[in-house]
Amino acid sequence: MGEEEIINKMVVLNSTYTLPSDIVIKIYESKADVTVKETCFGLIIRGTISEVNMAVKEIRNMDPMRIFVKERGVPPGDSYRCRAGRGGGVKPGFHMHEIENKLLPYITGALEEIEKGIPHEMPVKSHGITIERLKEIINEEAAQAK
Repeated sequence: MGEEEIINKMVVLNSTYTLPSDIVIKIYESKADVTVKETCFGLIIRGTISEVNMAVKEIRNMDPMRIFVKERGVPPGDSYRCRAGRGGGVKPGFHMHEIENKLLPYITGALEEIEKGIPHEMPVKSHGITIERLKEIINEEAAQAK
């Protein structure tokens, strides 16, 4: 893999028609010099920065609204993450991935709306009282305190 820094990226899917195995095949076809491991949320890619980024670019083009990529600090099979070396149980970070995974349909929906040009206005939330009313309350309290 050369002298370039080695990185790990996690690929998470929110797709009903793109499978982790489809992505693995795409990576193999790209001939990127990376290690790939399938996970319950997608897959992990490990290699040099340039090779991993090249592979990520290829796979993101498959379905850019439903394939998400994030950095991962430890390599596949690391004893810190591996259940066999830790005596079983869930892996560190699993619960966060589970929460993030539930948000992906909303992110996909928003990306698709942006792609279609659908305008979206953020609702303005009322903060309960106005600044003027807050000043009145302060003045009333100050007057009573005298």
